[in-house]
Amino acid sequence: MSTVGTRLNSSAPTRVVSFDQPLLWVTLVLLVWGMVMVYSASIAMPENPRFAKYTHTYFLTRHVLWLLMSFVAAVLAFQVPVASWEKAAPWLFIVSLVFLIAVLIPYIGKVVYGARRWISLGPFGFQPSELAKFAVLLYAADYMVRKMDVKEHFFRAVAPMGVAVAVVGMLLLAEPDMGAFMVIAVIAMGILFLGGVNARMFFLIAAVLLVAFGLMIAMSEWRRERIFAYLDPWSEKNALAKGYQLTHSLIAIGRGEIFGVGLGGSVEKLHWLPEAHTDFLLAVIGEEFGLVGVVCVIGLFLWLTRRMMHIGRQAIALDRVFAGLVAQGVGIWMGFQAFINMGVNLGALPTKGLTLPLMSYGGSAILVNLVAVAVVLRIDFENRLMMRGGRV
Repeated sequence: MSTVGTRLNSSAPTRVVSFDQPLLWVTLVLLVWGMVMVYSASIAMPENPRFAKYTHTYFLTRHVLWLLMSFVAAVLAFQVPVASWEKAAPWLFIVSLVFLIAVLIPYIGKVVYGARRWISLGPFGFQPSELAKFAVLLYAADYMVRKMDVKEHFFRAVAPMGVAVAVVGMLLLAEPDMGAFMVIAVIAMGILFLGGVNARMFFLIAAVLLVAFGLMIAMSEWRRERIFAYLDPWSEKNALAKGYQLTHSLIAIGRGEIFGVGLGGSVEKLHWLPEAHTDFLLAVIGEEFGLVGVVCVIGLFLWLTRRMMHIGRQAIALDRVFAGLVAQGVGIWMGFQAFINMGVNLGALPTKGLTLPLMSYGGSAILVNLVAVAVVLRIDFENRLMMRGGRV
């Protein structure tokens, strides 16, 4: 690592001189590989009449523009001391609620495939649920620090945060976006557990959430159909309906075998596999790079998650509880969402509209993901500064 100054003045810009460089490089590898695969998966889309007005580089160009904006946002986020994020956490949570409400208002929220999840910002679309993931993470970490008596007064301490997550959940289900709600619930649960909730109470909350999600599925016909399609995707009824994406994802991965058919050689991306550049990008990776490529992606996300958890433990050991919970919360977020996306692509989990973090096409997701990674790098920067005798 490079040298570092002995003192950090929060009023002056931070020089990027000492942080977890391997974490940065793994993030860059995922971003660059994702950019290549987004281009590969979307290059033939203009041949489909639905996308006839687009050029072959339409999605690549937009993806690159979002990457550039995201890098700028990440650099700015790195300059912000962790203490400032802690102070801003409740306000950022309120801002995310405002956006989640706004997206439900006609003429503000944009409807795509029957779901109202986007707000149009000129030529771009912003997905408030992505901001909500980051905002809930910060809010939960801040809340747990302020309610450190959680072990003694569990319900009094945790109930308000549970209400906050429930409000976010109701707004997300109104879009509907059950996938984002699942991720947010897991982030909140993870921070609760890491923040000091005893195991008995933790499993009680987990059981309540499982029952709640089970009821949501049971009371929704189209969610039930997705479960049935997952259980028997190859039946004549499901293969051309709810199981269509899953069957073609499995075909793509099966065609890739061990070493893949080569970059650009995917057949399934040629109008057979819907959303190949977003939710099912891993299937195209599996077809073009084979089992080796899929294992490499899994390995990169495992390392990314493990490293973030380590940075979080290090911060907590330095008595920086908020910083530690945020770093570990980002690790839970990236790891869980990647796990769900991979499980869906591999047929191990029911189809759910979640992108592969840092890799799939999706501008607002990339933006918020990179800001979150920048905050973790900042936490590591401040950890190193303290261990070398400096002040945060």
